[in-house]
Amino acid sequence: MKILLILLFLFISNCTLNKVVKHHGIHYLEKKQKFLIVNLTNENDIISLLGPPSTKSKFDNDTWIYLERKTSKDSLIKLGKKITIVNNVLVLEIDNKGLLVKKEFLNINNMKKMKFSKNTTAINYSKNSFVYDFLTSLRQKISDPRSKRRK
Repeated sequence: MKILLILLFLFISNCTLNKVVKHHGIHYLEKKQKFLIVNLTNENDIISLLGPPSTKSKFDNDTWIYLERKTSKDSLIKLGKKITIVNNVLVLEIDNKGLLVKKEFLNINNMKKMKFSKNTTAINYSKNSFVYDFLTSLRQKISDPRSKRRK
């Protein structure tokens, strides 16, 4: 009986009540972005502070995007549904000289206020779509097996 109690105590003592927080991206992005000053900070300063960007795009100026996301599981009553604690995005625009031109920080509250276009692109299916052409060629190959024998 004592062994059973000792084993039970060991299992219970190893359980924690702290929630597991999964972190993706740059830690403390909101605090770190305050050190970036427009028209003063260059690419090397950004890389030394934040590291390489999550995403890079090149249009007129380089656009670097940094992400931070923290998720955890909700209470047992809600069946452990994932909840987002922090969702930050930092968009940096860098000119061809390597200086920071524009800085935009978006947190989870700003993203909820963003409006997206409701317009959608109509999809037109024609008789000669890719699927139609593919099935036609497949039908021709099945119908004419002698073409392989002639060669």
